Amino acid sequence: MLSVARSSILLTLALLFGCSQQEEPPFRGYAPGDAYLEGSEYPYYGSENPWDRRFFTEHIENLPQRRGQREMLDIVDGKSEEAIRYAEQLLAADPGDLESLFNLAIARAQLGQIDQAMDAVHKAVDGGMPFERFVAGPRDLLKFLVESEPFQKELAKRDIRLIHGPMVGAVTATSARFWVRTARESTVQVSAGGVKSDTANTSADADYTAVVLVQGLRPNTTYNYNVTVDGKSVPRPDHHVFHTYPAPGEHSQFHVGFGGGAGYVPAHERMWDVIRSHDPRAFLFLGDNVYIDLPEMPNGLHYYTYYRRQSRPEFRRFTASTSIYSVWDDHDSGTDDAWLGPYKDRPPWKMPLWRQFRENWNNPSYGSAESPGTWFEFSLGDVDFFMLDCRFYRTNPYAETATMLGPVQKRRLLDWLKQSTGTFKVLASSVPWAFESKGDAVDTWNGFRTERTEIFDFLAENKIEGVFLISADRHRSDAWRIERPNGYALHEFESSRLTNDAVHDLMPGALFGYNEKQSFGLLSFDTTKPDPTVTYRIVSIDDEIKGELTLQRSHLGHAK
Repeated sequence: MLSVARSSILLTLALLFGCSQQEEPPFRGYAPGDAYLEGSEYPYYGSENPWDRRFFTEHIENLPQRRGQREMLDIVDGKSEEAIRYAEQLLAADPGDLESLFNLAIARAQLGQIDQAMDAVHKAVDGGMPFERFVAGPRDLLKFLVESEPFQKELAKRDIRLIHGPMVGAVTATSARFWVRTARESTVQVSAGGVKSDTANTSADADYTAVVLVQGLRPNTTYNYNVTVDGKSVPRPDHHVFHTYPAPGEHSQFHVGFGGGAGYVPAHERMWDVIRSHDPRAFLFLGDNVYIDLPEMPNGLHYYTYYRRQSRPEFRRFTASTSIYSVWDDHDSGTDDAWLGPYKDRPPWKMPLWRQFRENWNNPSYGSAESPGTWFEFSLGDVDFFMLDCRFYRTNPYAETATMLGPVQKRRLLDWLKQSTGTFKVLASSVPWAFESKGDAVDTWNGFRTERTEIFDFLAENKIEGVFLISADRHRSDAWRIERPNGYALHEFESSRLTNDAVHDLMPGALFGYNEKQSFGLLSFDTTKPDPTVTYRIVSIDDEIKGELTLQRSHLGHAK
């Protein structure tokens, strides 16, 4: 038996270095010191993997999305000289590295080297970076550059009002919402089909974003739309067009795309044009959407990580014409394989990171007033979608009792399922439902088996039909069949390698899988048939069909 002194030393080391005690009770994970509450044997938040900044220093030589983040993190930490050295090292190998030029401009300006900073700006813009990137921010870090006389002269040559967006979201049969980010605090309005939204004001407090709602539209109709900023129309490209949904409950045909694993890799940003070419009515981002991996109060790295994606012309074309829905997963909400605990406002950075998430998407809602999060539900014709937040309220999987969803979200999900009259009901999780998808790891529903059984049993007890599952997290695309002793088999369609370079192995037991290239999941619904169908297709970044499976509604029902 360990002495009291030795136990105290081990505990102190655990708190200092993010390591867990190896004594009773066993805890195979990592957590910062403030995660251990008085009287608790387990940290209330933590991760299966080290709680540190390794993503910005280890193995990043072949990860372009991390190299720019490392430069930005050095700037945030007040190490501009280090950021310059690293940026120049990368530029020596690749003079066209636009993210290094961007960060070099910021770092030079931080040191008062405005002429050198402007040289980096010109090289980045000449290389194809939108000038708006330097207006978007992070604004606190770009202040010295933007307020300089040389930059202001360049800015005066351009009429820059809209920085990011528009992003279409929360479309219904008769309405649509539009998200934008402006260059300065402005008044925004959108009109479609002769109908105007109310005006909304962007503000610095909301990172210069606003959402406006256009109502009174016709169901199942294509609309061009126009955005005005401070009463002046912004240029309207051909992709400023969207399609309203069928009337609620109406049988129809349409596509919905989904996926996760969207790390920023410039060579793979063409994926957004490939998805757009399939004309999906909606696209579901199922987590790991931008890869932040910094569970701290939002700072320049968090904003930088969002801005570089939102500034891509491919992404802007895609989100301007497709209704976008998004939940987060570990790499956007915390760090790898994290659980954030049962509390709404602890740890202290949890709600600020959630507010930043909300500022950058266009969902119909974000949890509830008593239980905020990224969970919500919506309908498209006669298909109901239930988008789950699997991180905000996830508790320690090694503790005696564990929950993925938390009590409020789980109760609301069960209520939604019981009330749903949709021909199909889609349960969307950021992590896989199939236990075999990630081996023995407890990061998936494999670590929360009791709660998964409760949900599946609820379907059987209440004879809820037409359900299938979708998920993300693993860097590949799969199809799975989950047998149940008390109901029809639940099929799971998984896809999470939208743009990532990193890839995960195929797993035995799947119906089929694909991991050779980046891919997304495409769901094609036809509820006009006597026996409605949904077809899942794996589509590669080169627009190749790499797997296909059709489910008939008659096979998703309980025995009579």
